[in-house]
Amino acid sequence: MAEGYIADMVEVAETKLHLLRGGQGEPLVILHGAGGSPGWLQYQQALAQRFQVYVPDHPGFGKSDRPEWIASVPDLACFYLWALEELGLSRVRVVGFSLGGWLAAEMAVMYPQIFERMILVGAAGVKPPQGEIADIFIRSPQEVTALMFHDPKQAPEYAQLYGGELTAEQQDIQTKNREMAARIAWKPYMYDPRLPALLRRLRLPTLIVWGRQDAIVPLSCAEVYHQSIRGSNVVLIDQCGHAPQVEKPQEFVRLVSEFL
Repeated sequence: MAEGYIADMVEVAETKLHLLRGGQGEPLVILHGAGGSPGWLQYQQALAQRFQVYVPDHPGFGKSDRPEWIASVPDLACFYLWALEELGLSRVRVVGFSLGGWLAAEMAVMYPQIFERMILVGAAGVKPPQGEIADIFIRSPQEVTALMFHDPKQAPEYAQLYGGELTAEQQDIQTKNREMAARIAWKPYMYDPRLPALLRRLRLPTLIVWGRQDAIVPLSCAEVYHQSIRGSNVVLIDQCGHAPQVEKPQEFVRLVSEFL
């Protein structure tokens, strides 16, 4: 993994939030998906050349506390609005992956002024008109990983992230992440039926990024977001699955940098 960051614990709403932070410049918040944050990766280090990058573990994930009152993605959005206030951050840029994209969208409809620009990457949160969001809870973590990538051989950090045996601590965190994801996103599964209607109030520059071969969240969800957020743009990355930041990091960083 890349270097050049610090790890910290900040307290918000009597909850300890684990946070990685690196770089200098305008603040950029990165919101991870249901599998949790794998740490500080090459794409984050590249973005840290231009931005001060914040990578939190969501409450209930990774090394962060799990408060009892967070039982849904909108609850998580309320927490993060509070967290950004505590960190002294406003009008930030945000990149949300999968569940984190859904989270960013919920935050935006609650408080549109919180974001300067928003990037949604393979975002859950809306019901796909065609296809279904893959059920990650009936599959093993190894099966979910296999679904995430179109061609793992083209992902430079794949072996480092997924090629070895997990330590006992990593296994515990993996279990914790799955439990929290199920708690907040099980019913209805991985979407908020209110969200497309609520998104129509936004006037927020938004880029929607999808791997064309995404086998986790169908491409039809990208179209729902595009139709719901006025002025948004969609970019598809060819020969790429659900994690373009890992599978096609150079192309992903270029797209993000050009938009932000």
